[in-house]
Amino acid sequence: MLEDLHIDPAYDGFLFLAEAVRNPPVLRPHRHRELELNVVIQGNVTYVHAGQRYCFSKGSLLWLFPEQVHQLVDRTADAAYYVAVFTPRMLKRACRGERYAPLQQQQLSESGILHSELRPEEFDQLRSQMDKLVAEGLDADLLNREAGFGQSSDFQFKHNDPDWLNAGLRQLLLSAWRAQQGHQRGAREVDLHPAVRRTLELMNQPDFADDLSSLAEATGVSSSYLSRTFRSEVGVPLTRYRNSIRLARFWKTYRSTREGTLLDAVLSAGFGSYAQFYRVYREAYGEGPRKTL
Repeated sequence: MLEDLHIDPAYDGFLFLAEAVRNPPVLRPHRHRELELNVVIQGNVTYVHAGQRYCFSKGSLLWLFPEQVHQLVDRTADAAYYVAVFTPRMLKRACRGERYAPLQQQQLSESGILHSELRPEEFDQLRSQMDKLVAEGLDADLLNREAGFGQSSDFQFKHNDPDWLNAGLRQLLLSAWRAQQGHQRGAREVDLHPAVRRTLELMNQPDFADDLSSLAEATGVSSSYLSRTFRSEVGVPLTRYRNSIRLARFWKTYRSTREGTLLDAVLSAGFGSYAQFYRVYREAYGEGPRKTL
């Protein structure tokens, strides 16, 4: 799915600190025209790309190129990671030399998600750059609530000093790429069983019954085998992932229309009851929905 990030022409991209405790999950597979990099500040973040699972921890630097369909599948409760994206026009202006030419590609010739583990001094340098840039930006709660800048039709990323941000994004991009070139390619990928891949696909279809028995039947394996293999390969229980998918659907429904009640959005997302939704919501954000919505 090609995602429109709705970046205003005045900006060469955007940067924000995603925090699991206040950032709604966006778990559907997607890609976008912009180059993206992530730097994990704390906790763990798990992606799936091309049938492989990647788990990144503090100090990880990862790159998501425009043609790379990627899917966030899990984050630990304490996860925090910087997300930076860079527009194609910015890349064309900033990456003129041979050293930076790969950043203008739609995808690297190598397969998988390009990543590395930063040395402490590299991590500190990049984090310092990003901390300074977001200090003059929009409120962190607002940025986390919008979760990708495009789910709310009237929202666009803003910064109090666009020129400062644009200059900083360029420096950040080049600094991160120089750091990446100082490392060998990381090796964190885990190949996923075909039944697990198919399960991930099915659970992103809103009209598919996502109970374990239906998923097992559709993927041609037993319920116990699917449950065990999913947890082993994806790194989280299938039920937890299913609840995250439902929570993501809730946010999309709740934001896209103000018609109907909160309960209508809860049931439309696939939760069996408000009590179940409340439990999942509180586990994800630490507070009940009435305090945060």
